[in-house]
Amino acid sequence: MRVWLVTGGSGFIGSNFVRQALAGSGVRVINLDLLTYAGNPENLRDLEIHPDYVFIQGDIGDSGLVSRLLREHRPDTLINFAAESHVDRSIDGPAAFIATNINGTHRLLEAALAHWRELSAPARGEFRFLHVSTDEVYGSLGKTGLFTETTPYAPNSPYSASKAASDHLVRAWHHTYGLPVLTTNCSNNYGPYQYPEKLIPLVIMNAIAGKPLPIYGDGLNIRDWLYVEDHCRAIQTVLARGRPGEVYNIGGHNELTNLEIVDTLCDLLDELLPNSPYKPHRGLKSFVKDRPGHDRRYAIDAGKVQRELGWVPQETFQTGIRKTVAWYLEHREWYGRVMDGSYRGERLGVI
Repeated sequence: MRVWLVTGGSGFIGSNFVRQALAGSGVRVINLDLLTYAGNPENLRDLEIHPDYVFIQGDIGDSGLVSRLLREHRPDTLINFAAESHVDRSIDGPAAFIATNINGTHRLLEAALAHWRELSAPARGEFRFLHVSTDEVYGSLGKTGLFTETTPYAPNSPYSASKAASDHLVRAWHHTYGLPVLTTNCSNNYGPYQYPEKLIPLVIMNAIAGKPLPIYGDGLNIRDWLYVEDHCRAIQTVLARGRPGEVYNIGGHNELTNLEIVDTLCDLLDELLPNSPYKPHRGLKSFVKDRPGHDRRYAIDAGKVQRELGWVPQETFQTGIRKTVAWYLEHREWYGRVMDGSYRGERLGVI
């Protein structure tokens, strides 16, 4: 049986990945998550009795803990989702992003390297360290062009700078020490279990409650949107067929402005909540002061992962966003418990 150590497996993308991995066969998942505000045990509550799932609460920066888990469980794969990931929070408090995304990744690499060196030669050949990163490391695009795997790094926020640093560390551990690494840089994810500080779940929750729908600046910032289950399938494809040392960009082929996203969500909620007293939900839109250093456009060229590994997204934005809205409407108790905590939907990153 394959054994995968997944870090940050209780977060948004990580929990979707764990679910997908365990829905297959022949994989045992060890989930290491610190359970910060965005690492929610509710995301995987129903898997607690799964015979091939183990949860450990802890920090990737705890070298002793990570080394012990590697000795005890002998994973053949390590997938690193653990990260501080919200641009607005990085503006308010960059230190946490440096601690987790840079220092934590360094300690994880050191532990993985020591583990890999102790494996037999055949096992060393099979081992993979997959690092999940973001398209934000490339900076901002103009009206044309796409990010490719050879686009120079130009991060513009404390978050993207910390992820860029972690990407460079992963690359260095491969070229210097031979650790078989893979790096994926993805576009904006959306789907079930996303923490409500992010645009899509925040708009859904605010619209249901009749609260203003905040849109930064003129709302014309463009992102490429990727349904989270497509992203998870891409990661599994890279694990299965990717070449060590390579970078693979993963995108959804869905370039949309923030304003288009909000309008789409409002129209879906008008349809799915016909008795809402807040219809039409577009009337809740509220333009607010732009985020400092807000990148204008991101767009991913996912041609490499498609040509070389055969992955293509299964969802269009229209099918994925409908599934997403339906999920939040069916799981109001989930986001209700989340919103009862330290985050109440307030704007972050205004310092």
